Amino acid sequence: MKTKLLLLEDDLTLSETVVDYFEEQGFVITPVYDGDEAQEIIYEKKFDLFLLDVNVPFQNGFELLKTIRNDGNKTPAIFITSLNSMASLEEGFNSGCDDYIRKPFELKELLLRVKTIIKREFSNNIDNIIKIDENIIFDTSTNELKKDDEIVQLNFKEQKLLKFFLQNKDELIIHDRIYDYVWDYGEQSSDNSLRTYIKNLRKILGKDRIVSLKKLGYRFNTK
Repeated sequence: MKTKLLLLEDDLTLSETVVDYFEEQGFVITPVYDGDEAQEIIYEKKFDLFLLDVNVPFQNGFELLKTIRNDGNKTPAIFITSLNSMASLEEGFNSGCDDYIRKPFELKELLLRVKTIIKREFSNNIDNIIKIDENIIFDTSTNELKKDDEIVQLNFKEQKLLKFFLQNKDELIIHDRIYDYVWDYGEQSSDNSLRTYIKNLRKILGKDRIVSLKKLGYRFNTK
């Protein structure tokens, strides 16, 4: 399976150069030209790595990465930018990037950085794959659920809930612990919403997988 990259770069010449080079190296690379367009496509598709310029129209690269990190997206990111101050470097890493390369750069250097991160992510993901059933797996690094090799769409809180269950398998989890984990600070937790999330997960995993213990909480069964 080919590695999928997203390139945010508003310099058309540089964008075409990077796209051509990485396609020749066997990557699938999608170019976008402003921060809003990048955010929209990130929510629609899954990528293995982001290449992000900073000074682009609408929201800049730093703002974009902060936004998607706050939404729970952990896809690795490399900033490619002409900003070369220590303050910019610090802001880039504080935004959640994995690497930072200053323009002008050699394409081979960018390729080596991309390959290094992808290799690291692949190694990490091997340990993050949890087999729930013969045909169901969950990736705790990406919160991606697959059934019969097909991705199952879960909303963000359903992803968090399933991850929490898998971290506490075969244990009674009281309601308050679930609320504290699934709902962020300042959010109003909801019994009805939790029951809906449980119902949706049971449809996918089987009704006996998540057991309700009346007035106590829930248990995720692996046996």
